[in-house]
Amino acid sequence: MTIKPERFRGGVAFITGVLAVAAFAPFGWYPVACLALAVLFNQWLADSPWQAFRHGGLFGLGFFGAGVSWVYVSIHVYGKVPVAAAATVAAALVVFLSLYPAVVGYALKRGSPIPGWRSLVLAFPAGWILAEWVRSWLFSGFPWLNIGNSQVDSPLAGLAPVAGVYGTGLAVALSAALLVAVFRGWNRAVSLAVLCVLWSGAWLLQPVSWTEPRGAPLDVAIIQGNIAQEDKWSPDNLLHTLTRYRELTATVTDADLIVWPETAIPAFYHQLENSLIPQLDEEMRAAGATLLTGIPVLDKGTWQYYNSVVSLGGSPGFYYKQHLVPYGEYLPLRGLLGHSLDALAVPNADFTSGGADQSLLQAAGYPVATSICYEVIFGEQLINDLPAAALLVNVSNDAWFGKSLAPHQHLEMARMRTRETGRPMLRATNTGISAIIAYDGRIVARSPQFEEAVLTGRIVPRQGATPYVVTGNAPVVILCVICLLLPWIAGRIRSRAAGSAGTAPPGG
Repeated sequence: MTIKPERFRGGVAFITGVLAVAAFAPFGWYPVACLALAVLFNQWLADSPWQAFRHGGLFGLGFFGAGVSWVYVSIHVYGKVPVAAAATVAAALVVFLSLYPAVVGYALKRGSPIPGWRSLVLAFPAGWILAEWVRSWLFSGFPWLNIGNSQVDSPLAGLAPVAGVYGTGLAVALSAALLVAVFRGWNRAVSLAVLCVLWSGAWLLQPVSWTEPRGAPLDVAIIQGNIAQEDKWSPDNLLHTLTRYRELTATVTDADLIVWPETAIPAFYHQLENSLIPQLDEEMRAAGATLLTGIPVLDKGTWQYYNSVVSLGGSPGFYYKQHLVPYGEYLPLRGLLGHSLDALAVPNADFTSGGADQSLLQAAGYPVATSICYEVIFGEQLINDLPAAALLVNVSNDAWFGKSLAPHQHLEMARMRTRETGRPMLRATNTGISAIIAYDGRIVARSPQFEEAVLTGRIVPRQGATPYVVTGNAPVVILCVICLLLPWIAGRIRSRAAGSAGTAPPGG
């Protein structure tokens, strides 16, 4: 039996996509990101538009199929959805996400059928990053596995405070294009020089402190209760859950700030506001500490409920989660679909989104930029609270992900947020991985998974603004649009000139 070249090339695209996941946590082999994109870009160069669509889609199927396989775990194992239905939903998500690289490949080849060095190093990286950016907001957004996140421990991480995750990702994609140019012998000396300048320049930026200390260090503690997901919302388990968190907290001495995970208190605030809540508030005040804990809140005036974080022991306040998880915390098109989500057995699956103009929580005397679970993957949301906030707090319940790649990837994205903002982060999760993260992305302390844990350490609040906090994603998006247009404009000019001269234009 003979293998057709096109089928072989499709297999290479798919396998390369699978291998690209190794660039991300927990593996952290960051050079793989550049090499994987280099293989894909090299294939696109020889493709027709529809071949580029196919190879981009196959790369995406491998990449997202391996990288977000945890979606099946969340839906089937913890959502109790039957195997067939869970597999269908997970597969549909992977296919949808795979359309992004597929469409990019098609568009690049349609715009420049015979690309040369300029198109390769300008349009190909720009197209990839614009697709990631669109994926971050279209249909509520899903910026998981953005290629820049894989570089949190690489020399390119020096670009994160300057240009954010998309600027860092653009450097990855540009590196991939330059490697292809070197391989093909296109402007080899220039390509190598640009590659060296890019990586050395980013590395030289790493020691730069774009923010500065703000006040005295804080002694902090993170409580990881390790409550099994199947027990978390059981009414019979409520007392056991609350007792565990209070007993673990009692082992902490001299903490200024204590953080419990997302919905660590699995009951509505109003159900406990005359019992547990005032007790915790009094205990924190007596200890001179602030407690931030996740708890659902019901607004009796509107009968809307929120996934929330409450501050106890200091200045009282609530943060209501803004970016809800579709089909997990709310049901799009509820009017059309009715109560069909009830079959997923997801508790409190119809939350209301909090507003973007909420006041910052105050903890241990400092304003805090708070995010709940999924929100930490949206860098553009967090910078809305800066430069006012002195530190970041993320609470999550990664028990939904089980023993998959997701908790490690989630932590990696949290680390990217600290690099982008120049702020330390306290990340409290129910079953791990909880972590104390320094302002430059270093992990000061981390918990094991699926164990009770009390993390203690010291952080220094920060002030000031990184370039990324000031400008957001706009400069990178504009740069990518320009990089896409320049080869196309140059190609049109050459085509007209060649048409006037009666000759065919060279590739650009």
